[in-house]
Amino acid sequence: MTQTAPPAASAHSRLQWRILAGFVLGLGLGLGVYAGAPDAAWVDAFIMYVTQPIGQVFLRLLFMLVLPLLFSALVVGIAEMGEIRTLRSVGIKTLVYTVAVSGIAVAISIAVVNLLQPGGGVDPAIAQQMIGEASRNAAGIIERSGEARTGIDAIVGIIPSNPITAMSENDVLAVMFFALFFGIGLLLVQSPRTATLKSAFEGVFEVSMRLIGLVIRLAPYAIFCFMFNLAAQFGWDLIVKLAAFVGVVLLALGIQMFGVFPVLLRVFARKSPIAFFRETQEASVMAFATASSNATLPTSLRVAETRLRLPPRIARFVLTIGATANQNGTAMFEGVTVLFLAQFFGVELSLAQQAYIMLICILAGVGTAGVPAGSLPVIALILTAVGVPPQGIGLILGVDRFLDMCRTTLNVVGDLVAATVISAQSEETGAIAGRTESSDDP
Repeated sequence: MTQTAPPAASAHSRLQWRILAGFVLGLGLGLGVYAGAPDAAWVDAFIMYVTQPIGQVFLRLLFMLVLPLLFSALVVGIAEMGEIRTLRSVGIKTLVYTVAVSGIAVAISIAVVNLLQPGGGVDPAIAQQMIGEASRNAAGIIERSGEARTGIDAIVGIIPSNPITAMSENDVLAVMFFALFFGIGLLLVQSPRTATLKSAFEGVFEVSMRLIGLVIRLAPYAIFCFMFNLAAQFGWDLIVKLAAFVGVVLLALGIQMFGVFPVLLRVFARKSPIAFFRETQEASVMAFATASSNATLPTSLRVAETRLRLPPRIARFVLTIGATANQNGTAMFEGVTVLFLAQFFGVELSLAQQAYIMLICILAGVGTAGVPAGSLPVIALILTAVGVPPQGIGLILGVDRFLDMCRTTLNVVGDLVAATVISAQSEETGAIAGRTESSDDP
C-alpha cells in the first residue's frame, strides 16, 4: 500500500520551500542593490518603512510567545519523569546525564567558535551602524543588556526573588531555574490536584506551540526582509560569513557525534560505536528527513527495542523524555549561533557572558520543543539578553533547514546513546533481563 505524507508534513514542506524562496529572493535583491545603488536614498526609505517594520513584527511575536513556551515545556518535561514510579531512579540518572552531556556539547561549540572566529572580520563601521539601528528598534527589549551581572552576583541572580519580575524583565535563566524548581515540585507531589495543574501546563505548551506555528508561517516574508536589509548593507561578505557559519556548526556537531558519543558508548556502556551507528541508521535517516525529534520518536523506540535490544521500560522512558529534554544538537547550535552573531556585529562578550550563554543553552536544550525551528525563539531571546541585534537571526533562518536536519540527527542519536548508557548503568537492566529469560521458559 502506498503511504501519503500527512497534511502537517506536506504543509511544513511547502513552508520550507517558501522560506528558501524568501531567503534567495531577499539575498539576490539585496546584493543587486548593494552592487548597483548602494547609496540611493530610496534604499534607506524602503528599509526604514517597509522591510524593517515587517521584520520587527515577526520578532516581537516570537518574543511574546517564547517565555510561555519555554516555561511550560520545562515544567512538563521535568514533571513527566515522575509518572512511572518504578523508573524514578532512571529519571534522576537521565537528568544528570542530560545536563552533563549537554554541558560538554555547549562547551565544545563555544570553544570551536572562539577558536575559529567565523563571524569576525566584518567592517566595524557598517556593523556599528546596524547595531545602532537595531538598538533603537528594540530598545524596550535590550535596554537591560548593559546591566549584566558578573561573578557571585550572576550566580545568585540565577535564583529569582520574584519569578513574575524575572519574566517581565526577560531574565530567561532565572525563569528557567524557577521552571526547573517548579517541575521538581510537581515530580515530588503526586495528587489529583497536581495532576490537574500539570495538565494545565501541558495546555499552555500546546497553545504556545500552536501559536508559534502560526507565527512561523510569517517566516518567509521576515526572512526576505532580513536578508534584503543585511545583503544591501554587507554585500558579498555576507555569503562568505554564512559559509563559515555553516562549516563551524557542522564541525561542532561532528565532534560531538563522532568524538564524544563513541567515548560514552565505549566507556559507560561497553558498546562498539561502529555497531551502534549501524544499528541506529534507520532512526538517523528519519531524523535527518523530518528535522523533528518528536516525529522520529516512534522509529527511535522501535530501533531501541529491536536493534539495540534495550530494556523496553527504560528505553521508552529515556527516549520519550529525551525527545524534548536531551537535545545536544540544539544546544550546540544555539551556542554557535549566538557567538557567531556577536562576532559578526562586533559585540565583545566577556567570559562571564559566555558562561551565561552556556548555562542558558544547557537549560534550553531541556526546554526547547523537539520540532523544526524549535530553537529559533530561544536564540532570539539570548541575543537580546547579551546585547546582540536580534535581526541577525534572519541570517540563520536562511540556512536553518539544512542545519536543522543535521542537529536533529545529533539530537536523536544522542537520545539513543543516552538510552544505551543509562540501560547499561541501571540496576534494573539485569532484573528485567532476568525476568525476560524466565518468561521464555516453557
